[in-house]
Amino acid sequence: MGVTDFFEGSGPLAQHQTLTRADLCEAVHEEVGLSRQECSALVERTLELIIESLERGETVKLSGFGVFQVRDKRARMGRNPKTGEPAAIHPRRVISFRASQIMKGRVHDAVVEA
Repeated sequence: MGVTDFFEGSGPLAQHQTLTRADLCEAVHEEVGLSRQECSALVERTLELIIESLERGETVKLSGFGVFQVRDKRARMGRNPKTGEPAAIHPRRVISFRASQIMKGRVHDAVVEA
């Protein structure tokens, strides 16, 4: 089972519809041939580098995949959906993701073929 198996309908993703860190580690193990422990460390370190960059407010661009950006949201007034009463929404930082055109095309083609 290789990395591409996750996107072609076989492997762990086809079984439970969620791709986990363990699934990524297993795919790297099968594709690259490193030990499972080394693959786990590689996946964990990659994700940690992305998180650290986002914590510093940096943009993370993964070519052919997409862009993660940190955005600052201003304070504003909202409403409690249950009661309709006004409620203050405090300023906060959020992460947004914009998929690349390549990813959008692949997802669209996968839906059309299904």
